[in-house]
Amino acid sequence: MTRPGRTAPGGLRLLGRGSWTEAQRFAAILRKETVGGLLLLGMTGLALGWANSPWSPSYHAISGHLIGPESLHLQLSVSAWAADGLLAVFFFVVGVELKREFVAGDLRDPARAALPIAAAIGGMLVPAGIFIAVNLAADRPENLGGWAVPIATDIAFALAVLAVLSTHLPTALRTFLLTLAVVDDLLAITVIAVFYTDHLSWGPLALALIPGGLFGLAVQRGVRRWWILLPLAAVTWGLVHASGVHATVAGVLLGFAVPVLGRHASADHFEHALRPVSAGFAVPVFAFFAAGVTVGGWSGLGQSLLHPVTIGVIAGLVVGKPLGVWLTAYLLARFTHASLDDELRWRDVLGVSLLAGVGFTVSLLIGELAFDYGSMTSADVKVGVLCGSLVAGLLAAVVLLSRNAAYRRIRRQEELDEDADGVPDVYETRVARGD
Repeated sequence: MTRPGRTAPGGLRLLGRGSWTEAQRFAAILRKETVGGLLLLGMTGLALGWANSPWSPSYHAISGHLIGPESLHLQLSVSAWAADGLLAVFFFVVGVELKREFVAGDLRDPARAALPIAAAIGGMLVPAGIFIAVNLAADRPENLGGWAVPIATDIAFALAVLAVLSTHLPTALRTFLLTLAVVDDLLAITVIAVFYTDHLSWGPLALALIPGGLFGLAVQRGVRRWWILLPLAAVTWGLVHASGVHATVAGVLLGFAVPVLGRHASADHFEHALRPVSAGFAVPVFAFFAAGVTVGGWSGLGQSLLHPVTIGVIAGLVVGKPLGVWLTAYLLARFTHASLDDELRWRDVLGVSLLAGVGFTVSLLIGELAFDYGSMTSADVKVGVLCGSLVAGLLAAVVLLSRNAAYRRIRRQEELDEDADGVPDVYETRVARGD
């Protein structure tokens, strides 16, 4: 049997470079998401600082302030508008990206799709199992509703960390992280729709098919006028919200309606127009209202860190998420006799797997759905998500920085060993890698 990570003549390759078109598109997404991740980090710091300052009551007063028409059952708190309304923009972009990947991207190839799909499933099951085990061991079955909190990867944060840490890591590794996060989002959306719908009103849900269908018909015919599409999308969102299904699911479904191929293909148009709004405004504002937990000083933080919910979330993100992703990829390689791309090593996959433990946006959203907003348990979830993401990011930094240095040496070695025909000396390159 060919060892995983070694080249198998004529065998399957994991984490290949992908097409040139995909590489260019991923590079553009990386640049936008990196900026969004930095904004996300800034808004999170601002929220934590305000929520733990002498002006903490004003932060919570603004977050809980009710606005919206009560007659339409849309009188929601500011924080709820951020979670249900603004995140619908984020999930619309996710829906467009998902459809593109499975219709026209590299994931239309089953061989390429197998690894990120399998890794995302493993990265969901293992952290969920760890969270459940921790809370059952602590005899706290009432906390099991939060099992899905540590299953999600925050792509904006993860890509921001990757961009800061690495300049020489192979493109295939960055592409794997982005593709993994895309599939991860699909699984998280499915979990929200299936497991976090408290009640289901079929009437509003059936009515949502009318504006949603008109939206789909319009974009399929090439309509791009916002004054036509926005009202249809807003009515669809409102009806889905009234049905009891989380309103962000409407964003995903509307994103699925956007054509990717053909004469009226408009995925590029919508993504170009809305990704800056999503990454630069919607997600950072949500983070501002979702991350502001008042911990009550070091003593309060210490008490929260001992809560089974907090421990389960941290263990799920720091241990479960990377273990699920890395182990799934390794087992897939072993049982299919596949090998990593020649320029990659399993330590690289470990670094990205640790980075997948940076959960934030969707993790905080699921935490708010699982537990009552403003409750002590909800606060413990936020502490767990913030601390777990921080630890996972730091561990990923340790691994990826060392690998980035190794690849920098490889690039220099290849330049030095290049012969007159411009072909690198493969033997010297492998020596530099440590093979």
